[in-house]
Amino acid sequence: MKIVIIGAGVAGAILARRLALLPGVELHCLEKVGANDHSEAGTGLNVGPNAIKALRLLDAELAAQVENASLPWARWDIALTDGTSLMSLPLAQVADNPGIRIRWSELYRVLRQGAGAAIHYDCTLESVERDAVDGRRTRVRYVQDGQRKTIDGIDLLIGADGRYSAVRRTFAGAPEPRHIGVAILRVLVPDTSAGLIDDYGQWFNGCHRLLAFRVPPAHVYIAATHPVEPGAPVRDEWKTEAAVRATYQPAHRPPSAQVQWLLDALCANLDDAHWARMQEAPIRYAEPDAGVLYVGDSAHAMAPTLGQGATQAVEDACAAALIIEGAAAAGQWDVRQWLAQIVRAREWRMRFVMSLSVRATDTMLDGCDPVQGTRWKTEAPFLSDLSCLFRDVALGHETPQNA
Repeated sequence: MKIVIIGAGVAGAILARRLALLPGVELHCLEKVGANDHSEAGTGLNVGPNAIKALRLLDAELAAQVENASLPWARWDIALTDGTSLMSLPLAQVADNPGIRIRWSELYRVLRQGAGAAIHYDCTLESVERDAVDGRRTRVRYVQDGQRKTIDGIDLLIGADGRYSAVRRTFAGAPEPRHIGVAILRVLVPDTSAGLIDDYGQWFNGCHRLLAFRVPPAHVYIAATHPVEPGAPVRDEWKTEAAVRATYQPAHRPPSAQVQWLLDALCANLDDAHWARMQEAPIRYAEPDAGVLYVGDSAHAMAPTLGQGATQAVEDACAAALIIEGAAAAGQWDVRQWLAQIVRAREWRMRFVMSLSVRATDTMLDGCDPVQGTRWKTEAPFLSDLSCLFRDVALGHETPQNA
């Protein structure tokens, strides 16, 4: 059996490590960047407790390596920019284990190192199409080291190539994004806070939010949001130091020491900041008439509000790996059955996760009241939903062949 994974991001690298071990499988994982190009990739991210729980269930050794390269995410604190506390939630109240705080580059390094020789680097994808002989199978053409190569007769093609997935675009067309109404600025800065910034914190000045947490080695990830009309561009005037300071300074009181440090650090690094608009895309895990699976952002680009982007990529990979491994162990090699079980396990879960993430974005929308918007997040219904998010991972491996 031939399995090809396009992209060695979070989900692709986890799947490459696991599926390469299946007997009788010829696996190729094609990654466009070089073997060491992840060293400066991205900024920082928080990965939810649910991802760590799922990874421990699939691959305890890999989970330990990820946790050793990170700091624990154990608290969620919300305050106004003048320091007034609105919420302080120990995640142990709603989760079975902590999440993590890590640099994107470190997460890529650990996961790709774990996959070893299963990943082929410097691969430029040229085309993806149905196989000429059997339309249920697929074929990819790519260039590596100046040589054009073709893999045909692919039984399972896995699109792990992000929200602008070439695989998904080929078979289903580009998904129509839904803009949520929030622009977000992200930057990673050296930690000179002397302990002011540590675990996951948020600070609101009206509907404008600062978010920050410390990541190893000695850095702080900062994100700042600004409401924006859905579909409208990010305005250039928001990107100046004067605008940033005016946006997040409280009107009638001085900023807290944490917020003052964040503003100084943010303004000193504005040239390195990355702006984007929050958006999500329709869920699509598989093609109905071909052996094609989507995972991570390829399957469901989503709002980052609850730290579930990379988190759900981990869940997707763990679910797919456990289902495929269980089916193969039971002698089930029908790719369509694998895909059907993955869809059943993951679609309902992602609808819940995406809906909750958008609901939790309410405090960042134009005209919102962060005090009222935070209050409902301290009440039983939301905490129950948060517990389901962090505890009830949907891996679908309990009945691998007949579910």
